[in-house]
Amino acid sequence: MARMSQLVLFIQLLLSPDLVRSFSPLPLVLNTWAFKNATEAAWRTLASGGSPLEAVEMGCAVCEREQCDGTVGFGGSPDETGETTLDAMIMDGTTMNVGAVGDLRRIKNAIGVARKVLEHTTHTLLAGESATKFAESMGFVNEDLSTNTSRALHADWLARSCQPNYWRNVIPDASKFCGPYKPPSILKQDGSTYKETGDNYGHDTIGMVVIHKMGHTAAGTSTNGIKFKIPGRIGDSPIPGAGAYADDTAGAAAATGDGDILMRFLPSYQAVEYMRTGENPTIACQKVISRIHKYFPKFFGAVICANVTGSYGAACNKLPTFTQFSFMVYNSQNDQPTEEKVDCI
Repeated sequence: MARMSQLVLFIQLLLSPDLVRSFSPLPLVLNTWAFKNATEAAWRTLASGGSPLEAVEMGCAVCEREQCDGTVGFGGSPDETGETTLDAMIMDGTTMNVGAVGDLRRIKNAIGVARKVLEHTTHTLLAGESATKFAESMGFVNEDLSTNTSRALHADWLARSCQPNYWRNVIPDASKFCGPYKPPSILKQDGSTYKETGDNYGHDTIGMVVIHKMGHTAAGTSTNGIKFKIPGRIGDSPIPGAGAYADDTAGAAAATGDGDILMRFLPSYQAVEYMRTGENPTIACQKVISRIHKYFPKFFGAVICANVTGSYGAACNKLPTFTQFSFMVYNSQNDQPTEEKVDCI
């Protein structure tokens, strides 16, 4: 079905390019949350002749600089030691090449480093201190990612006996005390302090999907993860198929939310595969959310989806304090980026 859609698009372009330009929704920029400046930056890149890959990089980079919602870029989501680290990925749906970084330390432009991994290595994902060394070799500046805001967040967390945290089955009791933690001699499988959701979601990854006017696709993500994570934790954002996925023969998708849950289901890949079978993007997104909900009914998450003809959709898991999901759309039928909302299911 997706191949047929591409064939129809190609024939239309050959027979009547002016007509297609008038009515086709392509090109398309789609991103999670109301990060308008990121949408505009991606669109400007396309308008100036840039590739979908360049558009994704430029769009996500804006959020990194602007510290979108404090959950993208430097100065947010300190880990248990107070350090901010970054995850990012970028995928070319034409070549299926991917570049990604996880637990990137002391480098602000994570999506830029991910692009360098794609362009200058045969690897897919670099992580930790070694990713930082790679970034330095590519010309990126090593600098402290902490700010007064992130230091204050960390100090307050310590004052609250390190609550919340992500430990379980350890001593001392992680629900009451700070670490260091060790496993007890006999593990008890109850008393986990980790919850699927809480009052502090704060997983507002920017996920972006770009569809070129010729149907070429790209997708990417950037985030500083979750607050007070265990050092070394890497979420779904830099994992191909989890944080984002793109394939010119079907479409592209990106996810946002609780990465520790999302990455177990490869939601972006699954959404693209649903679209490949002919599902419209909204249904594809809804099916992904429903699949995760079956196992984790209280998970926090949302997915955006777009096929190669420019149709798009989104879905989210309904919670008492999360009933609608906002995302940005910019296509040839609009003269500016538009915030759309979808009711969670």
